[in-house]
Amino acid sequence: MKAYFTYFKLKFISGLQYRSAAWAGIATQFFFGFVYVMIYIAFYDSGGENLPMNIHQVITYLWLNQSLLALVNQFSKDQELFKMVKDGTISYELARPKNLYFMWYFKVLGQRLSNVVLRFFPLILVTSLLPKPYTFGGPSSLFNFLLFLISLTIGTLLVTALTVLYPIITLTTMSEKGIVNIMISIADILSGLVVPIPFFPLFLQKISKFLPFQYISDLPFRIYVGNVDILFGIHGIFIQTIWFIIIVFFGFSLMKKNLKRVVVQGG
Repeated sequence: MKAYFTYFKLKFISGLQYRSAAWAGIATQFFFGFVYVMIYIAFYDSGGENLPMNIHQVITYLWLNQSLLALVNQFSKDQELFKMVKDGTISYELARPKNLYFMWYFKVLGQRLSNVVLRFFPLILVTSLLPKPYTFGGPSSLFNFLLFLISLTIGTLLVTALTVLYPIITLTTMSEKGIVNIMISIADILSGLVVPIPFFPLFLQKISKFLPFQYISDLPFRIYVGNVDILFGIHGIFIQTIWFIIIVFFGFSLMKKNLKRVVVQGG
């Protein structure tokens, strides 16, 4: 376990060195977040009725989306892992006396956490100082905040497991295009990164309940803003945990199967 933590630590520390990229990300996410907030304010001002979230919940949800984007998004693929698969350098990884799945898992986790550490606090600080109704709001209660932290932690582990799954699939397809990109696009939509899940048509809401993507970010954010009751949040955390175990087991098994017939490309 100590060796895997070392992989995590190295990736985390190396990610912290890209300060200019972090500032560019902060500026980009603040810009798009502000655009989304203005769109929803205009939508609510137009007289929408019987909406599933109030405007303050929506705005806080949107700012959480932007401030934690580097942590919960699906489209941030680890290009280093895909490159290993396609150019043959995966052979160096296989020569190490460690489990390749967990090596990749802790590397991806370290990268995601380093990216969000540099961006989260500046974004939250700035958006908390904005005038109403643009401001980032606090949690609906202390208990909601604690549940949010638990749910966000499990959601982070879940999205990392999904991110590692994509290069494992590429061991078979030899390209991250096609099925991997389709999966990532579906995951982004159904995780609430485009539109919060409560605004989806009813049939899409039902579909999302049977997929893991909603539990990456939509659930913890809705717990934070108080859009779901405590029992729903606890039940959701239980489902999150089940999905995490399933995805890790599936990824581990698929990696083991694919490595038995892997062909090293390049030379």
